[in-house]
Amino acid sequence: MVFFTPGNARKNIAIFDTTLRDGEQTPGVSFTIDQKVEIARQIAAIGVRTIEAGFPASSADELEAVRTIAAAGTGAQVCGLSRMRKDDVDACIDAGVDMIHVFIPTSDIQREHTIRKSRTEVIDATATTVAYAREHFDRCLFSAMDATRTDWPYLIEVCRTAVEAGATTVNIPDTVGVMTPTVMRDLIARVVREVRAPIDVHCHNDFGLALANTLAAVEAGASQVQVTVNGMGERAGNADLAQTVMALERIYGIETEVITERLVETSRLVSRYAGISIPPCQPVVGENAFSHESGIHSHGVLERPDTFEPGIMTPEMVGHRRRLKLGKHAGRHAVRQSLADVHIAPSDAELDRIMEKMKWIAGRGRRITDADLYAIAEEVTGMGGVAPAVSLRDIAILTGNHVMPTASVNLTVNGEEKVACSTGNGPVDAAMKAIIHCLPEPVHLKEFAVESISGGTDAIGHVTITVEDATGHIFDASSSSDDVVIASVDAMVNAINLLQRVAEKKPSP
Repeated sequence: MVFFTPGNARKNIAIFDTTLRDGEQTPGVSFTIDQKVEIARQIAAIGVRTIEAGFPASSADELEAVRTIAAAGTGAQVCGLSRMRKDDVDACIDAGVDMIHVFIPTSDIQREHTIRKSRTEVIDATATTVAYAREHFDRCLFSAMDATRTDWPYLIEVCRTAVEAGATTVNIPDTVGVMTPTVMRDLIARVVREVRAPIDVHCHNDFGLALANTLAAVEAGASQVQVTVNGMGERAGNADLAQTVMALERIYGIETEVITERLVETSRLVSRYAGISIPPCQPVVGENAFSHESGIHSHGVLERPDTFEPGIMTPEMVGHRRRLKLGKHAGRHAVRQSLADVHIAPSDAELDRIMEKMKWIAGRGRRITDADLYAIAEEVTGMGGVAPAVSLRDIAILTGNHVMPTASVNLTVNGEEKVACSTGNGPVDAAMKAIIHCLPEPVHLKEFAVESISGGTDAIGHVTITVEDATGHIFDASSSSDDVVIASVDAMVNAINLLQRVAEKKPSP
């Protein structure tokens, strides 16, 4: 089902990913070369046509990184960024990229205060540099930097100059994110009419309108859109890859060639390397994107998912899974289903008591984990005393400012003693990895959160952990201690035991 058919839009839209260039300009983010190559391979593997690998002229390290990505054979076209300078173009040539992206400020405010050139000088520099770039590259993308704050007649003149000099695509960037969808649609429609080249857009998210402006540009006839994974980028970031692709594919019915089932894994990869968590409410890829807590909503999606989900976009389409969340708004159907997952079947009266206890806790501001629910249910139903599948026998941690953090754990797993040792980025990371090494089936640590619930140097830390097994079952658990490593280990073991419970073939005794 397509909800909107844009009059001027094409049937196919090219996706241009700039995570490794504009995305890395996110304050505080710096990828290693190996991380950049892995991100480039991932983005290419999901079907993105063009990857902007970086700005080769900015430093020797950046040149080497772009050169390495260009030589990696990802299957995508690799692009290098260049100012309107011959030596910048030469750096892109040296990097061995497939195409070049040249830019110059065109708005009066940027032209006068950053490059200090007249309008005529900008025109001349564009003609000269684009022509030089085309002597070395079959594809040349021209950007009129700060286009949306540029006088439209002058913007058209600059773009035409670039095309006449050999630019193969023209980019209209909303550099400071000030456009509205209505004006963006009018601007792009005019550029499409008056500039004889494919039109690309690059939208920033300063007012939260990057996606809307990108879609408006597509409606007006743009044939390529620039995006970043998780919407990373300068200031408030750029149009998000996952959101843009899913809106184009599922709302507009426009083909992007992106393998949407791999959007979540791509988002998590970049999140891990960037050191920036994905907000739970992030559309498409966030943990809450397909999660439901309200009783009415949970009941609806259990009966038919599209009652409270878009329908045209399911969790499976993006590599996600649906979850029923626990809290003070949770309904009976969701709680009963959650208990059934671990083979607990309370009577109606017992379910009432479980709901009452759970909502009493949630009403006091505490998050209800899966482990909390099952502990309450076991108490109410008299099912306590079930031996855990995994229990901690012993743990030893070695750490220091000149020592690689190392953890040794001794666990009982399904009645067998298991011992493992692992290193990590810190003592907690090492402990988590050691525990996972002891398990018979792979387990993925999805979320880790720690908060202080008392003050002072001996503060009590409360750790909440979410784990997922290979079949997609997800459970969370928590623990508190004045030793954050012990709290983390206890929470991890509790969460793993829930995975073991759901894997059982028969109900617990």
